[in-house]
Amino acid sequence: MPRRIEYPAPAFITDTDSLAALCDRLRTEPFVTVDTEFMRERTYYPELCVVQLGGERESAVIDTMAAGLDLAPLGALLRDEAVLKVFHAARQDIEIFLELFGSVPIPLFDTQVAAMVAGFGDQVGYDALVAALTGGQIDKAHRFSDWSARPLSPAQVTYAAADVTHLHTAYLRLRERLEREGRSDWVLEEMQVLTRPETYRADPDTMWERLRPRTANRRMLGVLRAAAAWREREAQRVNIPRQRLLRDENLLEVAATAPVNAEALARCRGITRGFAEGRSGVGLLTAIAAATAMPEDDLPEAPRGREGPRASPALVSLLKVLLAAKCEQHDVAPKLVASSDDIDRLATESEPDVPALKGWRRGVFGDDALALKTGRVALGVAGKRIKLIPSEP
Repeated sequence: MPRRIEYPAPAFITDTDSLAALCDRLRTEPFVTVDTEFMRERTYYPELCVVQLGGERESAVIDTMAAGLDLAPLGALLRDEAVLKVFHAARQDIEIFLELFGSVPIPLFDTQVAAMVAGFGDQVGYDALVAALTGGQIDKAHRFSDWSARPLSPAQVTYAAADVTHLHTAYLRLRERLEREGRSDWVLEEMQVLTRPETYRADPDTMWERLRPRTANRRMLGVLRAAAAWREREAQRVNIPRQRLLRDENLLEVAATAPVNAEALARCRGITRGFAEGRSGVGLLTAIAAATAMPEDDLPEAPRGREGPRASPALVSLLKVLLAAKCEQHDVAPKLVASSDDIDRLATESEPDVPALKGWRRGVFGDDALALKTGRVALGVAGKRIKLIPSEP
């Protein structure tokens, strides 16, 4: 097993020359560990405050808010395809870098996803993974720091650097485990989703679907679609969280009432007269008016359930038992193998187009699920475990 590395004190980077020199050194290494500290409570886009980088023998904390600091060398490192970028729970970090540099860091490795493949459970936390793989303990004292406040304290810098130094050893040990168990290719399949830019970019025109409207009224759905798209773009423009601009329940009421002027808009729950009469209110009313005038054929259809008969609850339960048993056998997180939607479709369709029937998931669970529902195998008990029993012809 790779031994745990003792690192010197982290470098604290506040100028472009030091950052460039650091990134030049790290670009000679096979992989670099990466983490960020950011604030998002008051903004639509994450406000990047700190970036942490870890190499084989050094770590650094970059003050991204330092005056005059050019982050271009960091962008070049993240784009360098010769250097693997290792994250834990990477999605928000990648979203930040995509917005900042216009591209997803590649290649990349997410230890949280890899840990699910390696049997550490669903969405294992960083603290637990580090403890399991390295025996190290993460200092939680500064977890809820205001990372936008300056100056950063020495204790904050030390805390931030620990995230990437522990991650270095955790990655090596996790990689060794995956290679030993022949699962490295499984993780590569999962990384394909994380490297797609569309994974991180919300489509304003489909945001209404997340609200799960309980109506078949296409005109109301058209207004809701227009209002939700307006909210997303307006939240981006003024850089505030969408729920702070207009909450979901208020958006649904706007769609139901379709106000035609500021006075009517101000009567909607959660909308102030100042909002209704201001620039945002004018923009929302314009979107509503356009949806109200839209031809019937251009209005959205009510979200539909899947065609065909409803899934048998008993069969769904049986497939879930099989999923749990197969994941226990292979020591992999069930959530990663098949979703509830996968199970429902397996119960109602002959061979649905679902992730559970593709790639490594099919070998772990999918083929046996098809065999179970067609009666080619049955479930039994051997000791304290579920086993598959071939059915007699």
